[in-house]
Amino acid sequence: MKLRPTVIELVVSDMAVTLAFYRRLGLDIASDADDQPHVDLDIGGMHLAFDTEDTIRSFDPAWTPPSGGGHRVALGFACASPGEVDAAWADLTGAGYQGHLPPWDAFWGMRYAVVRDPDGTPVDLFAELPRV
Repeated sequence: MKLRPTVIELVVSDMAVTLAFYRRLGLDIASDADDQPHVDLDIGGMHLAFDTEDTIRSFDPAWTPPSGGGHRVALGFACASPGEVDAAWADLTGAGYQGHLPPWDAFWGMRYAVVRDPDGTPVDLFAELPRV
């Protein structure tokens, strides 16, 4: 058996608020999706799915949101340049979204920053640093 990953699912507490965040990151999400219990978006061969907490509880009544400060999933968004990492960070945090790790030059050769979506999911912003 050979399975292949095709969907990343995020459980969200407020669909409209979450979709506004991901639209700001450049995802093309229809405006009429804001009041849907499930949204599925093709992101180039993979799908990103958003489900409300109530949707998950409809088939898994024992489901509860994770607690504590850690996370089990993060999404990464590539930027065109190190400067775009800084600009995306400034745009998102300026719009009121929670910054987690401000931009820095990572030892693995990338400009990196982490913001959190409205449900606390880390979203990594990154671009390769120029080689010297």
